[in-house]
Amino acid sequence: MPTLLLEVGTEELPADFVASAIAQWQKRIPKSLEEQSLVPDAIAVYATPRRLSVLLEGLPAQQSDRAEDIKGPPAAAAFKDGKPTPAAEGFARKQGVSLEALEVRPTEKGEFVFARKETPGQPATEILQRLIPQWIASLEGRRFMRWGDGDLRFPRPIRWLVTLLDEEVLPLTLVNGSDKIESDRVSRGHRVLHPEPVVISNAADYLETLRGAGVEVDPAVRRSAIEQQIAAAAQQLHGYAEVYPELLDEVVNLVEWPTAVAGKFDEEFSSLPTEAIATVMVTHQRYFPVKETADKNSVLLPNFIAISNGDPAKSDIITAGNERVIRARLADARFFYDADCSEPFETYLPQLDTVTFQEDLGTMHDKVERLIEIAEEICKQLDLPQQEREWVERAALLCKVDLVSQMVYEFPELQGVMGQKYALASGEPEAVATAIFEHYLPRGADDVLPESAIGQIVGIADRLDTLISIFGLGMLPTGSSDPFALRRAANAIINIIWHANLGINLDELLAQFGKDFASNHEDKESPYPALQEFFVQRIRTLLQDELGIDYDLVNAAIAEEDAEYCDRALNDLLDVRDRAVFLQTIRDNKTLDNIYETVNRSTRLAVKGDLDTETLEPENLIDPSLFEKGCERDFYEALVQLVPKTKAARDERNYQLLVDNLAQIAPVVSNFFDGEDSVLVMAENPDVQKNRLNLLGLLRNHARVLADFGRIVK
Repeated sequence: MPTLLLEVGTEELPADFVASAIAQWQKRIPKSLEEQSLVPDAIAVYATPRRLSVLLEGLPAQQSDRAEDIKGPPAAAAFKDGKPTPAAEGFARKQGVSLEALEVRPTEKGEFVFARKETPGQPATEILQRLIPQWIASLEGRRFMRWGDGDLRFPRPIRWLVTLLDEEVLPLTLVNGSDKIESDRVSRGHRVLHPEPVVISNAADYLETLRGAGVEVDPAVRRSAIEQQIAAAAQQLHGYAEVYPELLDEVVNLVEWPTAVAGKFDEEFSSLPTEAIATVMVTHQRYFPVKETADKNSVLLPNFIAISNGDPAKSDIITAGNERVIRARLADARFFYDADCSEPFETYLPQLDTVTFQEDLGTMHDKVERLIEIAEEICKQLDLPQQEREWVERAALLCKVDLVSQMVYEFPELQGVMGQKYALASGEPEAVATAIFEHYLPRGADDVLPESAIGQIVGIADRLDTLISIFGLGMLPTGSSDPFALRRAANAIINIIWHANLGINLDELLAQFGKDFASNHEDKESPYPALQEFFVQRIRTLLQDELGIDYDLVNAAIAEEDAEYCDRALNDLLDVRDRAVFLQTIRDNKTLDNIYETVNRSTRLAVKGDLDTETLEPENLIDPSLFEKGCERDFYEALVQLVPKTKAARDERNYQLLVDNLAQIAPVVSNFFDGEDSVLVMAENPDVQKNRLNLLGLLRNHARVLADFGRIVK
């Protein structure tokens, strides 16, 4: 069976599109071939900055013949007195078969006419000539462009097209206005190492032919080569290269023939903060920093490793050029740093009035003032000592000041980092300086969380202000659109509280500052209800996705339609986390089985009564004079003894205590339902019936201190 090669040659593609195009083709091409009954033995997608390609090995020469049974009109309508009607004739004509070929078959809805339609398989060449333009046109990404006078859109102009079926060219034309790109067997080699055209004689020779022309088309091979070369270069420098995964991903798709070159910078720049040097290298130059050891806090060496796409024989020249560039960049950074340090950090505070936070929400200075108020309220809730409260207020005041520094203006990635450096240089307490950096944490899904209480509080206050303000304007995230990263902000708040075990009443904060927002914006309502719903959704998502809690157990702990549990969760985020984790634990260790049946049965029947879901004490609710059997009195006495234990379990968040006591009462409840002197809950006497339903309702309520067992799936 033949091998197909498709190569789309372009001007230099953005690195992020190269990675995206590979992923898109890996998903779409197999699916489209399967739909056409052309499943190859192997599919490989390759890419470099100048080409996207796919190799299909073991491709069938043509589709298999297909036989399809097509259902027609009911037999009664197709034949009258054994003769075909116009309905049968029209159906046969439409399907291209003779009347004699029609068959009557029984179905669930009676007898119908069927026609077997034979469709001969098409040659693979014809199908591929239709599919390949679709594969190219289906690619999606940002910054697509038109070139020439046509409507064809692609990230960069397409310059050549190779389509080979074994050694034969598969004729194909891409039309772009007056321009036409005809398929051929001629590719292009490396711009520097092999600028001449490259003729591919056979599709199966593609990889080796391009390697001979200085192009490694397999990204996995390029990645491995880059990693090995970086490690070797670092070893020669007697150091350890800091290989950032995102930078490595980018560099892999920036080169066609990678060569690691090691360079150095003047040690006079070592006075700059390490983070500033690393940012210049990584973000702006795509260099890999070199440290003394693999330790996270190791000293940065005055060296770097760059991945060149040039001629390896001219590495010395390339290195010298890289060193000139990095020197200029670091000189700029040192100038900004020295200028920023020339004045005390606090003196830059008034400049926040020149930075707009959001058009309808004022400046960054306005945001800081709101942030301070929220932080103060959090301090009150946590009952922080006076010294820590002062540090929180100071950190909140200064946490955005570095945004107006020259260094952060030039290198936005350093916000928070430089704030910490400048605060320390100005004599601010270390706790304040640390909080200025930490309040931005986590900066992404895989980032660390703030460790200091001051940083945690300021970080929560900052995000709460953003959420309340943006929600107040009605700019809620929809679908995949979340321009203000509100989901990430809410997730961070919840994760910080969980990580630090902070006893924060989130519901009170949302209500109080949502009301304040409405009072300061006469034409707006409080965003409190919308924020409640939003945070409940975030809690549910984090319980499932990050803590690995089963879906039904999350429902049992915090169902969106259960207002009692939602309020409870927002009042005490630690409690909802602990209950959900505990539920998963007792499911995994089978302890849940000891109480599930009795509690769930009681929960299902309790809804027939009218008892609320919060009452725990049976006194003044249960009338012992209505008991007809001993099992009712046993149930009642067990509930009386359960009350203090349940309250203790709730107050201490010791839910094992609750489960142990529910397990002890389980035999009593089973006897109530199924024992020798069991009772009929729905008794004819309405007072007796209500008494028994209240017993069940009370047991349900005790169990609800942990979860709604009615939502747990056995």
